[in-house]
Amino acid sequence: MPLTMVGVPHNAPNEGLFSCQPELIGLFETLVNVIFCAKDLDGRYVEVNTAFVRRTGRPSKGQVIGTTARDHFIAELAERFEEQDSKVFASGEPLYDELELVRRPNGELGWYLTTKLPVRAGDGDRPVVGLVSVSRDLVVPSETDIGAEGLREVVRYVQDHFGEPVRIADLTRVAGFSEAQLERRMKRVFGVTATQHVLRVRVEAATRLLAETDESIADVAARCGFYDQPDFTRRFARLTNATPAQFRSASRAADARPGPLRS
Repeated sequence: MPLTMVGVPHNAPNEGLFSCQPELIGLFETLVNVIFCAKDLDGRYVEVNTAFVRRTGRPSKGQVIGTTARDHFIAELAERFEEQDSKVFASGEPLYDELELVRRPNGELGWYLTTKLPVRAGDGDRPVVGLVSVSRDLVVPSETDIGAEGLREVVRYVQDHFGEPVRIADLTRVAGFSEAQLERRMKRVFGVTATQHVLRVRVEAATRLLAETDESIADVAARCGFYDQPDFTRRFARLTNATPAQFRSASRAADARPGPLRS
């Protein structure tokens, strides 16, 4: 269901977007593991929470409000956000569960699912005046949950074969149940589709190789099941806000920084 902005004039769609819902904004400020933003039709941020500000690397909310994704994210990721936003604006329909890899406040990488909802100026078929977006941290499932849903063999198969073409038919054969059952169980346990899970495993393997080895980016792409280096670079950048080369450089710079003194 799209949100509606009660009291926002029909002839002033971009004025006061979310200004009438301070309680909602305050609620998102309390959620440290949930990234929230609201945008107008021009893609400008009109509201964000502190978790979103941390993600941009800016020191304050004032340096984010009024800017666009291109002011904070590399071109590939900004383009992905713009494509998502355009779909929501054009269709007036929500966009659910887009997978992203985000650096958490403690510096670790974590997987998030993003949902975007259109915001309308009033009830009914009033025009879309903006959107709201929430990215929630994906919790790593326990071995008990994986086993209870009969997904151990699926998980093992993906870990053993992610460098090769992995088809849904392969996973249903390993699991021993239908595609519909597989997707339901994957969503219930991992929060993602089977295809998203395979991509997640491939990207996680790539981050380890980039950070821990001197293998060429082309070799990393091939080992992790991507079509070629350009495909790998595009997908990696659109998930992580860094090209593989940038990610490798940042990882090594972080490793080179002196750690705390030990007695």
